[in-house]
Amino acid sequence: MKKILIVDDQPEVRELVEVTLKTGDYQILKAKSGEDAVEIAKAEKLDLIIMDIMMPGGIDGLEATRILKNEPETRDIPVIMLTAKGQESDREKGLEVGADDYFTKPFSPLELIKKVEEILGQAKLKT
Repeated sequence: MKKILIVDDQPEVRELVEVTLKTGDYQILKAKSGEDAVEIAKAEKLDLIIMDIMMPGGIDGLEATRILKNEPETRDIPVIMLTAKGQESDREKGLEVGADDYFTKPFSPLELIKKVEEILGQAKLKT
């Protein structure tokens, strides 16, 4: 079973993404901050992270992604940014720090599921 971490400070967004992904055979973990995301990613063997950018605390989603992509044990975990920041410059920043894809809120559940399946399918081929 593939393990997916959903990182968002808003419980309703975490819930919506979890419900969206329930159609697949995934184990869902949730975090509400960048700090929690980094901790969980180092402790668990994750297959995918869905990460918000704007979160309270010291580490936002961009910084958490940068940290994870620079750590040997977490650098290969794919990251999808899921954020309200929809400007092209925001998208570029997300991809620069290592995000594998970028979705803006509100998002299409169908498109998110397709992207998750595509990324996890590719990840399966790598191993």
